[in-house]
Amino acid sequence: MAVFGGANLGSVSFSSHLFDQQSCFLSCPLRLLPSSSSSSSSSSSHRNSLLCVVKSFSGSVTADTDTNSDQSSVLSASDSLLRDTSADAGPARISSDWKTAKAYCKSGDTFEGEVEGFNGGGLLVRFHSLVGFLPYPQLSPSRSCKEPQKSIHEIAKTLVGSTLSVKVVQADEENRKLILSEKLALWPKYSQNVNVGDVFTGRVGSVEDYGAFIHLRFDDGLYHLTGLVHVSEVSWDYVQDVRDVLRDGDEVRVIVTNVDKEKSRITLSIKQLEDDPLLETLDKVILKDSSTGSPSLSSNNGDTIEPLPGLETILEELLQEEGIEAVRINRQGFEKRVVSQDLQLWLSNTPPSEGKFVLLARAGRQVQEIHLTTSLDQQGIKKALQRVLERVP
Repeated sequence: MAVFGGANLGSVSFSSHLFDQQSCFLSCPLRLLPSSSSSSSSSSSHRNSLLCVVKSFSGSVTADTDTNSDQSSVLSASDSLLRDTSADAGPARISSDWKTAKAYCKSGDTFEGEVEGFNGGGLLVRFHSLVGFLPYPQLSPSRSCKEPQKSIHEIAKTLVGSTLSVKVVQADEENRKLILSEKLALWPKYSQNVNVGDVFTGRVGSVEDYGAFIHLRFDDGLYHLTGLVHVSEVSWDYVQDVRDVLRDGDEVRVIVTNVDKEKSRITLSIKQLEDDPLLETLDKVILKDSSTGSPSLSSNNGDTIEPLPGLETILEELLQEEGIEAVRINRQGFEKRVVSQDLQLWLSNTPPSEGKFVLLARAGRQVQEIHLTTSLDQQGIKKALQRVLERVP
């Protein structure tokens, strides 16, 4: 598969669930504390209350209990996520509060809820006669960034008794699931100050196979929003494992490449803060010969250069485009680093000479310089290449 980078013909796509850091919590039901409990560790009257530890991506939840509790108590995935907790609340009150929760979920309005406790997976937040669950990944990133030396459970303990602005992201009365988010409650306020092209200093929050989540630092010095740097946007070098480049807590500079206000998502790039050296000239990216100090390039004398796999078909199709008069591989060499194993085509920034533009093809470390004799301008070449790549499998 060929990717034409210089003309921005293709973009990396990935499933929307990659942004969903709370999905593992929604699939693992658990029972929450009674409303009279103020903390999982500080309330002596509920020392034996079950605290559930969420097992991410598993189908069960285990019970973490006090040593005096019944060790046979085990919560399974069939248990309710939320138990209506007000002793004074009758069925009518409870039903009314579920309707209110659903209305908040639909409208996207925020409400102020008091943190009554916490467990292995998140905070327990009061919502009228109900207690909702706020997964730790849905806390504002400023919580962990402000005190990075503290564990998430230590941070949670300090939040007990405080009031948080949260949004309802799921209100499922039938399955007793009331899921909340502080992160989404902050989105409207801070996202209006985020635009494509903005550059932020950020901190790596977590690293996944597909990329890294970066917490963005705002002018007040706090980290309010989180964006994703896809693996393809980490470096111009070929990155096989993001963890080889980024680690949790690393400070990085990122540029905003997309803001999806409808889905509350920010897409970021690290590599786009630097120009791809291949867009300048072939000589700048090819290894220099140790004896001569000049780039180790080979010229195509007598058609001795064999085209990269898949390139020959593309060049043949280019010759069918109106305005393309001749296509010839001029030189080839080897880069200092692997950018991509796939065949990529780039329209060089080198100014055209006598109607000849320079097209660069690379795969692995190998680079080939192609001269295009054409009457088209740069935009015309990009459109021609786009049409060709749509025809070539």
